[in-house]
Amino acid sequence: MPQSLKSIRELADDWLALDQNENTRKQITDLLAAGNVAELDRRLRTRIQFGTAGLRAKLEAGFSRMNELTVLQASQGLSVYVAGAVPDALKRGIVIGYDHRHESAEFARLTACAFLHKGFVVHFLDKLVHTPLVPFAVDRLHAACGVMVTASHNPASANGYKVYWSNGCQIVKPRDKGIAAAIDDNLEPWIWDKTLVDKSPLVNRPLTEIADQYYAQLAVLAGDTKINSMMRFMYTPMHGVGGPYAERAAALLGAVPDKNMFVVPEQAEPDPDFPTVEFPNPEEKGALKLAMASSDKIDISLVVANDPDADRFSAAVKGADGKWMQLTGNELGILFAYFLFSTMDTTKFELSKLAMLNSTASSQILRSFAETEGFYYEETLTGFKWLGNRAIELEAQGYNVVFAFEEAIGYMFPGIHDKDGIGAMMMFLKLLRWIEDTVSGTKMTRAQGIIIVLEQIYKKYGYFENKNSYYVALDPRVTDSVFNYIRTKSDGAAAAEPSGNNEYRYPSRVGTRQVTYWRDLTLGYDSSTPDHVPVLPVSKSSEMITFALDSAVRVTIRGSGTEPKLKVYIEAKSTVSREASRQIADEVWDDLEREWFRPGETGLLRP
Repeated sequence: MPQSLKSIRELADDWLALDQNENTRKQITDLLAAGNVAELDRRLRTRIQFGTAGLRAKLEAGFSRMNELTVLQASQGLSVYVAGAVPDALKRGIVIGYDHRHESAEFARLTACAFLHKGFVVHFLDKLVHTPLVPFAVDRLHAACGVMVTASHNPASANGYKVYWSNGCQIVKPRDKGIAAAIDDNLEPWIWDKTLVDKSPLVNRPLTEIADQYYAQLAVLAGDTKINSMMRFMYTPMHGVGGPYAERAAALLGAVPDKNMFVVPEQAEPDPDFPTVEFPNPEEKGALKLAMASSDKIDISLVVANDPDADRFSAAVKGADGKWMQLTGNELGILFAYFLFSTMDTTKFELSKLAMLNSTASSQILRSFAETEGFYYEETLTGFKWLGNRAIELEAQGYNVVFAFEEAIGYMFPGIHDKDGIGAMMMFLKLLRWIEDTVSGTKMTRAQGIIIVLEQIYKKYGYFENKNSYYVALDPRVTDSVFNYIRTKSDGAAAAEPSGNNEYRYPSRVGTRQVTYWRDLTLGYDSSTPDHVPVLPVSKSSEMITFALDSAVRVTIRGSGTEPKLKVYIEAKSTVSREASRQIADEVWDDLEREWFRPGETGLLRP
């Protein structure tokens, strides 16, 4: 019988027949005893969905949650799928890593258990690792796949299960569907033994070797650059696993702990409860407040930060006026791109084969940069699963992909096909040394130097200003209704579906601004292509619209795949100043909120 038609008692019995964890079994039996039908229904009625982001959910008992049973089921299905899809998969094996979150180590051991039972070699990274080390290890060990147990920057109550394919990239469609089907076919636990990883001859523990190779790759990026011996900076791993990795990376540039590199003491050690931050994400407003305060106490003017699994990077600098300026993801992205291009010997390769990428939600200044200088640029869908896989495809075509980024503080450098917050931190310190040597001089503050370089970039390639934020949508139906409202808000524009279905029509204007371009990657429509079919992949299961206004504003609206959010990215371009661009972006935000999003009326909540 389908799960949707079963009674609560039947669903609970199904759970209790499979679960072998005493804690999660008790959660369900306690809810039964209390007659809490609503909560049981929330936890048991639907299954946690496996997608291109793997799994991510709250840590609780139930088919819709992250727990030992759902992790074991996912691992069984994944092992079956990989064994059938990757040549020599069992011999090549799986890389498994985990971070410090609640249950991460146990989930990693159960993942190993399923793959060992299937006959796979298991490359078990047996200490806390940062996420980028798993795809790096998959690539270096030529493994069939990899799993990293982490929920990245999500709240303490969550955990997740991120899957990497044999090319060292996160999975993309349609592999997620194939894996999900294999999971559904293998729900009965084969074996439940978290100690199997300690006694199986199929297990090896290559962490030391892989870490050495990883830092050797970072050393290539560092080159012979050394930081100014007087530089001091404050680092925060945000209660995560990044500390020892960041220290070793900074040492490649000559940074010495407690002389150049200082660590926020309250956030230095891994803590799965994240006690000093509401959201353990350095991108969130206020997340770096403690790091800034710690810097103020000892007269430090630079903060660098990773998220808890250290695949994202952020930075803030203090100006001569004593005020802190946190750089946005797009500002960091274009600074990295400009720095890399400016320090290359472009006489040694064909410029048209140099490539940089970013996601469709990120700043278009990289496109303008590429068009002006003559190197290759491409945008992808949001997420490094798309950026990494596309980079591999371009490299196979002879391109030298030196950089990729997205505005959500994710940066990819050569040697790994995923975002890497540790590598980004090291490259940012290298960037600052370059600014000291070429721009700012000894009498300027670090903030002034960065502002000068940004102004050089904007003056040459255009003043791009972003206003990016989100609305909270606790019920997915709210997000669906908002997108449906946008598509059916007909005001005389052309139909937005190439099949000829006239039910959906895109708006012709927002406020006083004319819509000049429209792309709907949910329905599969692009107004700029001859057949109106998008170049980027279409997915009916995820909501995403991009449009332009008066050819000077670009807006992307999408539903988050991992959080209860409707995300909005607005970018305005001006030839005059950042202030002019910022004013345009603010006006468009206000128009969209009034005309389309209508918080309160629609159920969307302001953050």
